[in-house]
Amino acid sequence: MTSLPFTQVDAFADAPFTGNPAAVMPLDAWLDDATLQAIAAENNLSETAFTVPTPDDPDADYALRWFTPTVEVKLCGHATLASGHVLLKGEAIRFRTRHSGILTVTRDGDGYALSLPAWGMTPKALPDLAAGLGGEPIESHWREGGYSLFLFPDAAAVRALTPDFAALKRHGDVMLIATAPGDDSDIVSRVFVPGGGVDEDPVTGSAHSLLVPFWAARLGKAQLSAYQASARGGRLGCTLAGDRVILTGQCRTVIEGRFLL
Repeated sequence: MTSLPFTQVDAFADAPFTGNPAAVMPLDAWLDDATLQAIAAENNLSETAFTVPTPDDPDADYALRWFTPTVEVKLCGHATLASGHVLLKGEAIRFRTRHSGILTVTRDGDGYALSLPAWGMTPKALPDLAAGLGGEPIESHWREGGYSLFLFPDAAAVRALTPDFAALKRHGDVMLIATAPGDDSDIVSRVFVPGGGVDEDPVTGSAHSLLVPFWAARLGKAQLSAYQASARGGRLGCTLAGDRVILTGQCRTVIEGRFLL
């Protein structure tokens, strides 16, 4: 029997039971992909983060991968923040990822700052996705790799969405971001990834790699406040810094233990 360390963290959370829960599982060496996926399915959280030390890498302290219950993902913000919360000993920690380069978590007061890539989008009609999402978006945008964004007139329209998850799942592993001007923040959003095993994600750092450049251009400012209006909810501080998005938030450890394999 193999015993693996396990920590469950509520990320982008001011208190337990808010934000987005992630499992963080530091490993000494990689397990095979099928085992990593099976562990993530067993955990049944939106993401499980696995890390391995990289002592010979001058640019990173750990390698990092993320899995939903059904797929490996190319970028995950909240589980990276959670990994920093678990592993950070000094002022900063660097993670090498397979598809999104080096991601850094640094201390920021009583929370953390996470550096992610800033991603642009292209306007594109997405009628089938919009129909499954529901509501009446006034714009839609697309980024290759499976990222879609739908602009709604106000926060109430975003909160009122009742997506058809079965219909959306047929489109595969696509992230759907619904957004509008916030009522008590600059940005409000909800995020759905039914084809990736997550019907609605509570707080999605990677979505803000798209949301922050989108709204910074529209609002004419680089510093933004964001609220993700899921049932759990979560608040993020956001800064557009050149080709990077800096997200700030707090983390709360809620479970510590061992995973027996």
